[in-house]
Amino acid sequence: MRPAIFLDRDGVINENRADHVMAWEQFAPVPGALAGLRKLTALDLPIIVITNQAVVGRGDLPEEALAALHGNMCRLIERHGGRITAVYACPHRPEDRCACRKPRPGLFVRAARDHDLDLASSYFIGDALTDITAGQAAGCTTVLVRTGRGLAQMFSPHAQPYSGFYVAQNLPHAARFIARELARKQGRQRRFMDLRMGFYDVQFI
Repeated sequence: MRPAIFLDRDGVINENRADHVMAWEQFAPVPGALAGLRKLTALDLPIIVITNQAVVGRGDLPEEALAALHGNMCRLIERHGGRITAVYACPHRPEDRCACRKPRPGLFVRAARDHDLDLASSYFIGDALTDITAGQAAGCTTVLVRTGRGLAQMFSPHAQPYSGFYVAQNLPHAARFIARELARKQGRQRRFMDLRMGFYDVQFI
């Protein structure tokens, strides 16, 4: 099993719209997002998008059209040096009370099963408090970006009970944080292995 980087879509990769992104022509990358995805790709981990898309459940956007939009998104990211491993979209409305709509962690569990991922060592980047709830419910280290809804949600009265997440200015900043965390964990693992080897050396002298 290996860690992964999970990303919300709207407000993290592309700009939020009050009337939702319904066509590729309405898809506008958040400033810096493509560069951030390039940095995340350099970490050589699976990158998986987890997004709520109730527009499908409401009948406003066919599933085929959503899949085509995500195909265009992945190709755009690839042209700028990034890579998306998979996109998981919940099509249900909030009132459907499904297990896959964030803040529930159902899509994380499905992705972990499909790609043999360790959620406890994974990261989730989102722009909403519901993203923080979903990521923490899945066991991931969570990052709130200040793009999209992030800045407003940080200062919302509803944010007071939330804790245990990192706040990043944008996606490149989040990528730098994750790179540091991975390096720190790898360094700690190397020190542990060095100690083990030293222990065994002592035993066999």
